[in-house]
Amino acid sequence: MKNLWQLPNPLPDQEQFDLLLENKNITLERIISTGQITPEGKWYDQDRPEWVILLQGKAEITYDTGAVISLHKGDYLLIPARQKHRVTFTSHEPPCIWLALHFS
Repeated sequence: MKNLWQLPNPLPDQEQFDLLLENKNITLERIISTGQITPEGKWYDQDRPEWVILLQGKAEITYDTGAVISLHKGDYLLIPARQKHRVTFTSHEPPCIWLALHFS
């Protein structure tokens, strides 16, 4: 892949994760979401901070504290390490295109 905006055709039924860069300190990936959410009762609890930017679409991330963060095109968010969170909404039209940077 050489273009962040190029979407697969047809769009996937499941989230698509494209690894863009990885070394011992960082992982950078593009994620395409088309309505998928984190399964009910599941929480992400990552050992590294994650910085995400939503390049296209709309999404919501919910923390285990009950806080809900709404994201629109161009919005970014730093999720601290060990902050339990889940994706509770992603738009289908347009599909969400995320960049996610995990770092230490």
